[in-house]
Amino acid sequence: MKWYDVILLIVSLIIIVLSLLQGGKSEGASGAITGGGMNIFVKTKERGSEKIITWLTFSFVVVFMFFAIFISVYRG
Repeated sequence: MKWYDVILLIVSLIIIVLSLLQGGKSEGASGAITGGGMNIFVKTKERGSEKIITWLTFSFVVVFMFFAIFISVYRG
């Protein structure tokens, strides 16, 4: 394992943890079937820690994509 493989593995684990920390944004399939909570036009904004976790997740996904492309070109 080279240094970039280790970084890709660490970033992958961070993305998994951050995505598990994010709350559910919808009721999912059960809400669609039962018709519960159909607030389609309600605008909800993320605030506080939810917003920070969302931005961290997005940032680490960008880093992950950069390293994935870098590794594929470098090993190429």
